[in-house]
Amino acid sequence: MASLCKHFAMDSRLLLSIALASYNGERYIGQQLDSIARQTRLPDELIVSDDASSDRTRAIVRDFARHVPFAVRLLTNPKRTGSTCNFEIAIRACSGDVIFLCDQDDFWYENKIALIEERFISSPKTSVIFTDGDVVDENLRPIGSRLWETFRFNPTEQRQVAACGTFVVLLRHPIVTGATMAFRSTCRDLILPLANTWHDAWISLLVAATSCLDALPTPLIAYRQHGANQVGIPRRGGSRGKSHAEIYGARILLYEAVRDRLLQFDGGVSTSEQKIHRLDEALSFLHFRTVLPKAWWRRLPGAIHALVAGHYHRYGYGWRTFIKDLVR
Repeated sequence: MASLCKHFAMDSRLLLSIALASYNGERYIGQQLDSIARQTRLPDELIVSDDASSDRTRAIVRDFARHVPFAVRLLTNPKRTGSTCNFEIAIRACSGDVIFLCDQDDFWYENKIALIEERFISSPKTSVIFTDGDVVDENLRPIGSRLWETFRFNPTEQRQVAACGTFVVLLRHPIVTGATMAFRSTCRDLILPLANTWHDAWISLLVAATSCLDALPTPLIAYRQHGANQVGIPRRGGSRGKSHAEIYGARILLYEAVRDRLLQFDGGVSTSEQKIHRLDEALSFLHFRTVLPKAWWRRLPGAIHALVAGHYHRYGYGWRTFIKDLVR
């Protein structure tokens, strides 16, 4: 299968852009900007798209731009566009070979850019790289967990990703956090415009359907959790009391949007029929789970059929998901 994302030949250096989406971020954005300025490999440009902030966010960015040796562009939206559209504006403005996504409230460890650039150079077939991260509180104090642990991204799945099998893993559950992600700019035509959904899941699924992702197990960011997080890490019991339609509706919309983009994208090549089949199968399984009858004994025949067909193991956590569907 040909890839929709072009690759670069081996090179000693790439042009690196950072796309940062900001909105009323005065409390934390200064620390994030300082962490970028302390990188052992500085970016070639930083694009900040500000979503009509009403605080000092833009003033902080302007002051930062006067004291760093790389280009900083501040784009200002005249009115709120929302985080997805704001990220799209920043991504479109980037001119580098590789684009790093950046949240305003995290903190990058000093070797983040250097290690990711090194991996892109040594792995020219890789289109997206993502990493692990330390989960911290609002004061950057570790709270005892990491992103991959939170998303149950286990060693077996990490080996699948290393073998260019990320698409299968992503249809089981999300593993990529946008704040840890960098991608080649040649993928931009495929992923833009961003769908009105989780931008990290959107990008990772589309690229995994057409190319390879790579996962660096080193935590390279402090992923800050605070009361104003727009998207945080999954919380235990967060789905308690919700129907399957409420829980899986957003994933269904995401998968349908990804399928439409893959089938409609006119990039000269197409994704494999096998991956489209897997996506259709995952969608059917999610639809099945959203309409499970209330009585457990009425769920049993359909659940057993899905179990025998392998759907619970391919698109869930096997027996654990099967039992969950019976007792929910």
